[in-house]
Amino acid sequence: MRIGKQDAPFSAICTSDAESITVRGHDLCGEIIGQMDFTSYFWLLVTGKAPSEVQRFFANAVLAAIAEHGLVPSVVAARMTYAAAPEAFHGAVAAGLLGCGSVVLGSAEVAGRFYADLVAKTGDGNEAATVASEGIRRLRADKLAIPGFGHPQHAGGDPRALLLLDLAERHGIVGPHIAMLYAIRDALPGTLGRALPINVNGAIPAVMLDVGFPVAALKGISLLARTASLIAHLQEETERPIGFIMSGAAAAAIDYDGA
Repeated sequence: MRIGKQDAPFSAICTSDAESITVRGHDLCGEIIGQMDFTSYFWLLVTGKAPSEVQRFFANAVLAAIAEHGLVPSVVAARMTYAAAPEAFHGAVAAGLLGCGSVVLGSAEVAGRFYADLVAKTGDGNEAATVASEGIRRLRADKLAIPGFGHPQHAGGDPRALLLLDLAERHGIVGPHIAMLYAIRDALPGTLGRALPINVNGAIPAVMLDVGFPVAALKGISLLARTASLIAHLQEETERPIGFIMSGAAAAAIDYDGA
């Protein structure tokens, strides 16, 4: 039974023979290992082209910005999984990544697609402010949150987002996606009735899209960065375990109200 397209049986990422390994047209041993940093290699793998200095700088910046933020749900899930199954380090990492969705960690992808869609609408001669206001109204009509805005802890402004956007200004890479992010921010009081701060999952996609990263791979930024953090938390779990402490705290915090 044939399912899906089957007319292009090719991959342009990697091939190998008895003497060599070729990745995106580059000899792995001759051109990459020991010569290319991992962030640049990640960019090459995803896009097929080595990043410019500016692209590498901002990829590094956003990976550092999103990797760690304490005992967030992905970390809690990973550490409790490792406590229950210490033989499955990889399973604990996977447990932490499986919850990367539209509310936590994966929201940069949702925000990026929203901004890209609004930017495309400005191509018809529409003003960014008008397009932003209409986009907010559509989300609110469907009772959806405004992606990339608001934070339960950083109500006065997410310091990571503020820094990334300041770096974008200083490096002169502000383009249509950051401009749309600002247009949404400015339209919120009039359409939502109150202002909301830009959070890191708003700044990351706007910055990355403006330096040329593909929208379809935006979630990969969060996944790659958080994987590094999860490995650190699981290493700590081997030495200073808190997985069962968190599990016990959860059991103590929730009351039974069934029959």
